[in-house]
Amino acid sequence: MHPAPSVIIFTTFSGLGFGLLFWLGIGLSAPTGFAAFIWFALAYVFAVGGLLASTFHLGHPERAIKAFSQWQTSWLSREAICAVVALVLMGIYGLGLVFFGARWHLFGVIGAIFALLTVFTTSMIYAQLKTVPRWRHWTTPALFLVLALGGGALLRGQITTAGMLLLIGAGLQFFAWYSGDTRFAEAGTDMSTATGLGKIGKVRAFEPPHTGTNYLMREFIHEVGRKHAQQLRVLSLILGFGVPVIVLLITSGHLGAALAVLSHILGVLALRWLFFAEAEHVVGLYYGKR
Repeated sequence: MHPAPSVIIFTTFSGLGFGLLFWLGIGLSAPTGFAAFIWFALAYVFAVGGLLASTFHLGHPERAIKAFSQWQTSWLSREAICAVVALVLMGIYGLGLVFFGARWHLFGVIGAIFALLTVFTTSMIYAQLKTVPRWRHWTTPALFLVLALGGGALLRGQITTAGMLLLIGAGLQFFAWYSGDTRFAEAGTDMSTATGLGKIGKVRAFEPPHTGTNYLMREFIHEVGRKHAQQLRVLSLILGFGVPVIVLLITSGHLGAALAVLSHILGVLALRWLFFAEAEHVVGLYYGKR
């Protein structure tokens, strides 16, 4: 799949933002006054900024409002609804903390649940796709949730929780790569099934279907060298999980926390690039690219 910058930014920062909103919503010792304003502003910048970035990948961003009407069949529509509910409820909860010093826990807890549901529905947009076997697995939503919770805890300064979640995330990511590398072959899809000509005999590509590229090839066929992919995997694990955990163990204070957060964000950006670049869409079989 083509790793579009807008979608990479969306899946990285919206996850961090909604993860932070989750911890703010369930926190029994939530900050009040100006401190609460800073925390909620940070969460909303990440969450809303990520959602806005996703619209740049739409052919007609002005039609994004239509996404809300297909909630019965579309995970994208469910994501949009959950995001709005989460942002509204957490906004009410934040107003109480900032202006009244009041902790309206009901709004916070329900808002936190919808923040996690937003991340889950985002992950299911990809996990539902039968055409991308690497994504169609329980590790896809699990990783989205763990990264959101771990990143949110890291931003919130919940050191122990963040460290545990990042370690779980590292192990889960390694397993997702290990199992995902063979999932396309195990799906049993090849050029014969892609063209529907397998019952006639053995199918091979004689020449390309056309002389130039098209939308399908630009969006769904992206080839990344195995060597470069392995190097980027190691780098993303180090930046996204290793460095933050080590920093949390050996340092304290705002400087160490900032370094851990920055490293984690860079690592997740690399993970998201790999998430899309390594995803083999079955349409590539038709063009002889798999």
